[in-house]
Amino acid sequence: MQYRTLGRTGVQVSTLVLGAMNFGKIGRTTQDEATAIVDAALDAGINLIDTADMYGQGESEEMVGKAIAGRRDDIVLATKASMPMGDERNHQGSSRRWLVTELDNSLRRLGVDHVDLYQIHRWDPTTSDEETLSALTDLQRAGKIRYFGSSTFPAYRLVQAEWAARENHLGRYVTEQPSYSILQRGIETHVLPVTEQYGLGVLVWSPLASGWLSGAIREGQEITTSRSTLMPQRFDISIPSNRARLDAVEQLAKVADEAGLTMIQLALGFVAAHPAVTSAIIGPRTMDHLHSQLAAADTVLSADVLDAIDEIVAPGVDLAADEKYDTPPALLDAARRRR
Repeated sequence: MQYRTLGRTGVQVSTLVLGAMNFGKIGRTTQDEATAIVDAALDAGINLIDTADMYGQGESEEMVGKAIAGRRDDIVLATKASMPMGDERNHQGSSRRWLVTELDNSLRRLGVDHVDLYQIHRWDPTTSDEETLSALTDLQRAGKIRYFGSSTFPAYRLVQAEWAARENHLGRYVTEQPSYSILQRGIETHVLPVTEQYGLGVLVWSPLASGWLSGAIREGQEITTSRSTLMPQRFDISIPSNRARLDAVEQLAKVADEAGLTMIQLALGFVAAHPAVTSAIIGPRTMDHLHSQLAAADTVLSADVLDAIDEIVAPGVDLAADEKYDTPPALLDAARRRR
C-alpha cells in the first residue's frame, strides 16, 4: 500500500480508501460481512474509511462504528452530511442548524467522539459559504471534527469557498471528493487545477465508473452488476453515451491485456497517476470485490499505457456528460434561469 499526504494537513492516508456506501441495505452487506471487509482492508494497509449519513439513512455509519470499535485511533474516519435525511425539509443542506444537529447524530451512530474529516456531501445553493464555513469552524474548534472538506463541488464553488474563508477569517476546506474515472474525466478541465492551486487533498469516488471498469461488462455479455439493477438507464446500450462507454471499455480491455493488468488495476492505476489525486475510494460489496481491488494498490501505469488511455478517452472528456453531479442549479431548474 502506498501513502500520501492529505492536502495540507500533514495526515498520511492510503492511496486506496475504503468506502462504506454498500454497507447495509444498499449493497445487501450484513454487519458480519462489513466487519470482515473492514478487517481485511485495515490488514492490507488501508487507513481511511469514508461513509456518509445518508448511506442507508444512517445504517452505514452504524455498521462502520461497530466494525471499528476498539481501534478508532488507527483509522482516519470520514463522513459526510447535507443530503436529505428523511422528509423533513430542514433535515438536509449545510445550514448551521442542520450541520450541528446532524454531526451529533453521526457521532452517535459511529460510536465516536469526533471524526477526522467532515465533508459537505453536495453544494447547498440555499446556504451561504460564510454560514457553512462558520459552523464547520466552530465544530472543529469544539473538537468534534479535525478537518472539513467538500464533495462534488463545481470548480467555481471551490474558489468561492476559498474566498469566503479568507474574507471572513474562517477555516478552509482541506479536501474535495469528486467523481473521477477513465470514462469520466471532466474534472481534469477545471476541478483538479483548482484543487492543486489551493492545496486540497482529492479523494475520488467511482473510479470503476459504477462497474463499467470492473471487467464484468463486455460486449455481448449480459450486464449483471448490482448498479444495473438500481440504475438501469445507465447501462442501457441503446443510449448513445452507454454505447460509447462500452466501445471504450472494449478498447481499454485490450490495453489492459497487453500491459498484463486487470481492468480494475488499469482503472485504479489511472486515477492514482494524476498528480492532483490523493486517494481513490473503493466500495466493495463482498470480500471478493475487496481482494480484486486491493490487487491494484501498488499499480503504477507506464507512460505508454497512459498515452493509450488518452487515445481512447481524451483528457477532460466525460463520456456520459448527463451524469455529471456538479451542474449549476440554473441549468437544471428553468425557474432559476428565468426569475
